[in-house]
Amino acid sequence: DQIWQGIWEQDRFPEEITTISKALREKLTAELPLALEVANDVSTDEGTTRKWVYRLHDGYTIETVLMNYEDRVTVCISTQAGCAMGCTFCATGQAGFSRQLTLGEVVEQVVRAGRAAAPRRISNIVFMGMGEPLANYDVTVGTIRALHHERGLSARNLTVSTVGIAPAIERLALEGLPLTLAISLHVANDAERDELIPINKRYNLERLYQACEVWRNETGRRISFEWALISGVNDTDQALYELAEYARPLGAHVNLIPLNPTPGFLVIGSPAARVRYFRDELEELGVNATVRRTRGRTIDAACGQLANVTNGKRRSIPVR
Repeated sequence: DQIWQGIWEQDRFPEEITTISKALREKLTAELPLALEVANDVSTDEGTTRKWVYRLHDGYTIETVLMNYEDRVTVCISTQAGCAMGCTFCATGQAGFSRQLTLGEVVEQVVRAGRAAAPRRISNIVFMGMGEPLANYDVTVGTIRALHHERGLSARNLTVSTVGIAPAIERLALEGLPLTLAISLHVANDAERDELIPINKRYNLERLYQACEVWRNETGRRISFEWALISGVNDTDQALYELAEYARPLGAHVNLIPLNPTPGFLVIGSPAARVRYFRDELEELGVNATVRRTRGRTIDAACGQLANVTNGKRRSIPVR
């Protein structure tokens, strides 16, 4: 109980838990060494957004982002070093895949963020950092169960983002966890989605739709579709109508995100007026939609920008 309270309630490392004996502290520290080393630590948005680049034991790096809002504290965590999905507009996908993270490496991101957030407490955790969470399925679900049962966070405050690995969505629906599922949709026709999100060639929109139906029927939870608005690509009236036709029967919520710039994708995000128009028209077509507030763009901490950047250099190989 004392170890549990120290780690999960007080965000302490084993050597800092003074309610246990020195011998036990030393034993825990030796047998359970910390997995992450801070390689970079930057803040923006008047200090309310903070990003860490962590070096792993083998030299690979990952990133974690802490966002302070008036009504909540959210941490965005990584599940892989790099990503194999290859989405063309995402810096992580452009950097390539290095390896899966372990359960300890994922959980430690939350503990470290909790220490930094003090005296406030982390209220929301989003699996939207580096990597595809459902491609590291066992670690993702293990982390959720640890956070839900050990830390006491409601699964309703945990969000898992995926590009649409349909079988894994169906498997997750049977786990009995009332979490939020966010699907990076971005395009609602197969020809264009094949280009932007290569996994669509394996699990096309029809197959993804079937998985969404399983999720809705098994969990009773509403799905969120993420839609990064790209000027002249997926912000057209045609794209709007395709999205509405896809999302409305599922009762899905749409999160609109103005595209964040990345070096390898030479297009721009939609202007603010177009974003508002897109949202308003979706509402008129019977689809609930909101515009997500962008945080961390100036330090490459916003959605789609995480790509192992230290000292201004973008890396896809181990940093030693």
